[in-house]
Amino acid sequence: MAGLGRALAAIRRSGVRGRSTAAAIAVVAVGLAVGAAVLLLLLQRTLVTSVSDQAESRAFDVASQISEEGQTGLARELIENTKPTQLIQVVDQQNRVVASSSPKTNEVALTTTRPPVDVTVINEVGDMPLIDSDHDHLIVVRGTDYQGSRYTVIVASSLETQRDTVATVTTYLLLGFPLLLALVGVATWVFVGRALRPVERIRRRVHGIGVEQLADRVPVPAADDEVARLAVTMNEMLDRLQSGQETQRRFVADASHELRSPIASLMAALDVISADSTGRSSLELHEVMQAETDRMRRLVEDLLLLAKADDTGLQIQRTDVDLDDLVGAELRRLRSAGGPEIEGVVPAVRVTGDADKLSQVIRNLADNAVQASRSKVRFTLAEQDGTATVEVEDDGDGIPESERERVFERFVRLDASRTRQSGGSGLGLSIVQEVVRGHGGTVEVRDSPLGGARFVVSLPVRVGQAPVAAG
Repeated sequence: MAGLGRALAAIRRSGVRGRSTAAAIAVVAVGLAVGAAVLLLLLQRTLVTSVSDQAESRAFDVASQISEEGQTGLARELIENTKPTQLIQVVDQQNRVVASSSPKTNEVALTTTRPPVDVTVINEVGDMPLIDSDHDHLIVVRGTDYQGSRYTVIVASSLETQRDTVATVTTYLLLGFPLLLALVGVATWVFVGRALRPVERIRRRVHGIGVEQLADRVPVPAADDEVARLAVTMNEMLDRLQSGQETQRRFVADASHELRSPIASLMAALDVISADSTGRSSLELHEVMQAETDRMRRLVEDLLLLAKADDTGLQIQRTDVDLDDLVGAELRRLRSAGGPEIEGVVPAVRVTGDADKLSQVIRNLADNAVQASRSKVRFTLAEQDGTATVEVEDDGDGIPESERERVFERFVRLDASRTRQSGGSGLGLSIVQEVVRGHGGTVEVRDSPLGGARFVVSLPVRVGQAPVAAG
């Protein structure tokens, strides 16, 4: 048992090639064993049936001769026409042997079976001391009569030849099985090795690809099979890794660049303050330093939010949120700050989500629209078929269709209205997309009737509210 366990452990450690070879040998061995058993059984049955049919035919012929002619010429006919593998006796109703094909069976009947007239009985017996004590025999007994006297015809057929045939076939099978299994094992080992050769090349290639070689790709076999699809999948994974690495590097570079500006402003202000012995410059530069500090704080908070979204996903605190309250608050803020004309259609709509993050979505879209607009910004809130939509439009230059996916990438600015001098970091729309996606919604850019861009946010609604007019 321990040896079997060690063998199984060795097979498991041998890899796909070894396990495939072992499995092929095991399956073929089981199949051959079952097939050989069935073959030998059928062969033996066929041979025995053939002997039985011959013996039964011979018994019928002798019985017919007796029923027609009695014992006349019977002894000579049995001696002359009986095969060497058969012995025939004719026994009368007093159990006396009246005719036999061999002198060895002239005295005692080979069997005590006495079937009725025209009835045949077949028995397979083991050793028969009167004939041959080493081999099995088949006994066919048939009853007949002649002029009122009953006779029994006994035909004994040796099964030695049939048993030898089965034994010979068994020997050949036993000799051929190991050779066939060895051939199966070698063939499987070779073919599986050839099939796995492209996989090994892919493994070596991937093993040699480091952080600096993400532009390398694995070879794709010409055959359209599983290995080729694996190679294509590996190359697609490398594409994603390379894209992710480039995005990460660009993100770090852009973040560093964004932070450099407020830090440089703060350092310059500190230099001015330290050089001013009167202390007046500290009061004059206080507002500038505070603005740069707030800008840097917002940038760091946005970076942390996006980093959490990339790492573990946004943590959404789900509660009932009145979107109309959030949009209404943003309308009041924009109107109080002056700037472009602000329009709003705000019916009552409630969703399930995170109020703070949804408020940030609306504010980012609002700031983006105000920066891009010329004179007008419009908010539209609606709910239909279980979906709430928030639309924010402006009358600016709009966004080209080819750039409508790219605007959601980080640190992307499309025109001069979205500059660092205006306070934007290029992260607002990225945060909008991540928050909306975290709520199971979508955000897209369309053309606005006002002439500029229209951002459409769609969110699933838990409790639908009937629209109520709001100013």
